Amino acid sequence: MANYVLVAGAWLGAWAWDDVVPHLHAAGHGAWPVTLSGLGDRKNQPAGQRTHVQDVVDEVERRGLSDVVLVGHSYSGIPVGQAAERIGDRLARAVFVDSNVPSDGESFADRWWQGRQAFERTLAENEGSWAPMAVADYEGQGLTDEQIGRIVSGSTPHPGPSLTEPARMERSVGRLPATYVKCLLDGPEPTEDVAALLTGERWDLAEMDTGHWPMFSAPDELARILLRAANG
Repeated sequence: MANYVLVAGAWLGAWAWDDVVPHLHAAGHGAWPVTLSGLGDRKNQPAGQRTHVQDVVDEVERRGLSDVVLVGHSYSGIPVGQAAERIGDRLARAVFVDSNVPSDGESFADRWWQGRQAFERTLAENEGSWAPMAVADYEGQGLTDEQIGRIVSGSTPHPGPSLTEPARMERSVGRLPATYVKCLLDGPEPTEDVAALLTGERWDLAEMDTGHWPMFSAPDELARILLRAANG
């Protein structure tokens, strides 16, 4: 039996996996979705990057999990990749769902498409947090109106320090056994750093013909990919 620890991206919480978890349970596996500090029902808790890494590690340790498949979506690939290194031989595989990946000394903001300074201005304009997106921002991502409504109504501002504080890795994330899930409606090719990791022996690629939020738009297919990942 594998134990899936599922971490959704910016603005989201454990609830984002509600349509995926039943498929994992039906296949006989454990599934443990996480809400990171500063988000959802934990929105009043201060959080930086190290906090979010510890949130994931704590979930594994508190439940005494082994054969762990750590799943990080979008932003959360950064803390999940660091947590995967920290849990050692309890890790079976890491799965990065259309996500950022950690690099030692680098933050989410450092790879923002408009540059770090532009991203920091965005945070400053929202009192230090990253404001959730509006309904129109989800167009073209394979989502129904109902699915977009669920995302928007459940989103909370994302704590800025978790986005600007650097990752800390002992070794390259490429040393982890990993699957990268590329959602093609969000762009046909992985980012340059991910493409480099996929040339290594320990990483493989899965593609989905959907947008950046597959836990909403294609939960059945995403669950199938996660189940295959548990088998290496």
